[in-house]
Amino acid sequence: MVNTHDAELAKELSLAAGRLLLDLRTDFGPVDPGDKARRSELKDVADAASQSFLAEQFARERPGDAILSEEAKDSDARDDADRVWIIDPLDGTSEYSQGRSDWAVQIALWERGAPGSGFTAAAFSLPSQEAVYTTGQPVGSEVEPLANRPLRVVVSRSRPPELFVARTDEIRARLAADGVTTHGVEFVYVGSAGAKVGEILAGRVDAYVNEGGFWEWDAAAPLAVAVDHGMVAGHLDARTIEFNKRPPWVDDIVIARPEVIDYIR
Repeated sequence: MVNTHDAELAKELSLAAGRLLLDLRTDFGPVDPGDKARRSELKDVADAASQSFLAEQFARERPGDAILSEEAKDSDARDDADRVWIIDPLDGTSEYSQGRSDWAVQIALWERGAPGSGFTAAAFSLPSQEAVYTTGQPVGSEVEPLANRPLRVVVSRSRPPELFVARTDEIRARLAADGVTTHGVEFVYVGSAGAKVGEILAGRVDAYVNEGGFWEWDAAAPLAVAVDHGMVAGHLDARTIEFNKRPPWVDDIVIARPEVIDYIR
């Protein structure tokens, strides 16, 4: 069940942190994508600013809850906590520092005993795209019929899923044999996990696959929002992904529209 008050807080804070990050990038001034030192400086400043803002807000709004954040020291307080906010103050720092739009602010609430992966509220914003996705708030996007186009799968720009890519011909043949589409498979390359799932929720792609693994804060809010909007999400072998673990690592993930999941796994 979605906790509407917590979902609204997640939405408000992801939007506010996103505005802060947009202003910071503007004030920082132009950054040459090839200038690694200046990009690194911008990333460090932005991570710290967003983390400081969110930490202050959670201390005021939810002082009794535990926090797991990419930009803060992990605490054993979350081990026995009933409520843990899993946040990524800036997911996609590389894209952010290059002036791209595929980065996100991601906030999710994990509650002990909640069904599935344990989330009861979540939101992630894509500030450069003026978009925000929240549990409990349908997006109502339209999807072009699959028969008229390829099956579109969003993957990492830097670490595409090699095993899945190697299966492309097999998947293409199955899609055609089943009368789903004769247009094959198309890969879309996007940065942040939130931006990838945003592509699914906006109706532009059908699935997201990651084989290499990442941290819980990368996956939490995108997964929680996607599931709330009717997507199938879990490990590539169909196991439910568990959160608030030690270490907070997710081995792999697939998020997909229900009608295509059998072609993805």
